[in-house]
Amino acid sequence: MIKNNEVVNDLLGYPGLKIIQRPDMFNFSLDSTILAYYVGINKTTKKIIDLGCGNGYVPIFLSLRTKALIHGVEIQEESFDLAKRSVELNNLTEQITIYNGDMKEIHKTLGVAQYDVVTSNPPYFKYSDDSLVKESEYLKIARHEVKVTLNDVVHSANVLLKDGGTFAMVHRVERLMDILEAFRNNNIEPKRLLFVYPKTSSEEALVVFIEGKKSKKKGGLKILPPLYVYNEENKYTKEILKIFNYKEDNHA
Repeated sequence: MIKNNEVVNDLLGYPGLKIIQRPDMFNFSLDSTILAYYVGINKTTKKIIDLGCGNGYVPIFLSLRTKALIHGVEIQEESFDLAKRSVELNNLTEQITIYNGDMKEIHKTLGVAQYDVVTSNPPYFKYSDDSLVKESEYLKIARHEVKVTLNDVVHSANVLLKDGGTFAMVHRVERLMDILEAFRNNNIEPKRLLFVYPKTSSEEALVVFIEGKKSKKKGGLKILPPLYVYNEENKYTKEILKIFNYKEDNHA
């Protein structure tokens, strides 16, 4: 059932998939799409978990790429409810299960070292009691490290992953050194980096996709070709159109 303050949107250009959203809440973004599109998944992938799944966008997008079982964990009850109903709306309840809980504790319910792949689009910004945050409590928790820190996210991924499993995350480039440190401190070795630039003329990337393996073996990092969101005419690049599954003649 769709409530009065909610809207149902198409999941980009992918036919048949819908997502329930609320304009006043944190909705799916390009960052989440990049995460779900680029994370390494193969035929041996049997179980995936998305930490901080919000309204369920990443788990639903991942269903396009794999038949693996997919779990999502969301601490905020309103987002959990949206995610659960979006999964039901898409008839994906046999593949996707959403849990309302704290990612730091979810291993007590779902088990340790059970997952082949862990994903997360976590809160980007550090938070302290004197931080000037004018957003709603919901958005404050979604965007700032109020309930969970960067290290908490990576540590949770390590606990949930099987040896050799994959952890993928999107974050702000300005936090890259913190990310790399958190990965290695939690026994996840960085393997792939992708820098995302706002425009083809941009000199600085804003977002980074990073993927690592739960392994004690060091090294092997690869830098992927840069991803540009807009061209000089402020239209999506061909790479972004492909990720969104949009036809070039309709969105170019």
